[in-house]
Amino acid sequence: MEMRKLVGKNFARLRAASGLTQERVAELANVSQQYISDLERGKRNPTVETLSEIAKALGVSHLELVKPYELEEGSQANEPVPPSSSKSEER
Repeated sequence: MEMRKLVGKNFARLRAASGLTQERVAELANVSQQYISDLERGKRNPTVETLSEIAKALGVSHLELVKPYELEEGSQANEPVPPSSSKSEER
């Protein structure tokens, strides 16, 4: 997945989970609401500093915004799935 779209999807998921509006995140991160809207739609390529400020506003690590996630069948969109364990770990 393209990185901008990944960040946008993660941001939308984390923002929804936090219960914050785009406007409130924009205030907390000191960016415009339009910037937040564009980010959520995968139209912005934020700097590391901006990612950090947005993550702080959401109360998460900046890594959560760039971490790939997968959905298992039956899981909710806001539930990241941990990586599968390998066969060697099961022994």
